[in-house]
Amino acid sequence: MSNVGFRIFTKLPRSDKALLDSFRGIPTPNIADNMNRFFCVDTAIKPMNSANMLGTAFTVRSSTADNLLFHKALDMAEPGDVIVIEVRGDTINAVTGEIMMRYAKKRGIAGFLIDGLVRDSGAVKDLDFAVFCRGANPMGPYKDGPGEINVPVTCGGVVVNPGDIIVGDEDGVVIVPPRDAAGILEKAQAMFEKEQNIFKAIEAGSYDRSWVDKLLNERKAEYIESSFIEYNRE
Repeated sequence: MSNVGFRIFTKLPRSDKALLDSFRGIPTPNIADNMNRFFCVDTAIKPMNSANMLGTAFTVRSSTADNLLFHKALDMAEPGDVIVIEVRGDTINAVTGEIMMRYAKKRGIAGFLIDGLVRDSGAVKDLDFAVFCRGANPMGPYKDGPGEINVPVTCGGVVVNPGDIIVGDEDGVVIVPPRDAAGILEKAQAMFEKEQNIFKAIEAGSYDRSWVDKLLNERKAEYIESSFIEYNRE
């Protein structure tokens, strides 16, 4: 009989490494815009340092105030994986700290994405290891379970499936479904290049802004040749 809620799935689908690496350096806004502005993790989950995040989602569903399954994930995850922790947004107990982060970094794990808290935040700031979470608290976790590994989890309002591509930078985190990743990447790269050309046009004084009035006219915006105060005196 299956022990639902206390299970460890040992196999994880992973995207082609070349495809994954191609997302490196692409800003998260460019990726999100090409997923119709969905799949963005809640902004309450923020980076704890300047390290960007890119990797494959290795998911953990954990009880609040507990990190037993998190510890097991540290030993199971492979280089390039991002460990994604669901603890239901708990902001009471931290579920990880400097020891776990240093161990993960040594093993080549690409970062932690946590819908909860960490501790040892001062050390994290100077550690070249990506950590995104809701904040810090010195109150640590227990190690009792239950929990599950490599199952769909929710992180910051977004469903994260095992094997999803995780991209995080100073703006936040986006979750990319692997089956759509190649198409999303192509569009995001094109948008990134377009923006670089816009920057050059701005500096050259040749940036075309005619699209603004065109859209306003298409949407039938009303122009009133007076101030708001004068308009309301009539």
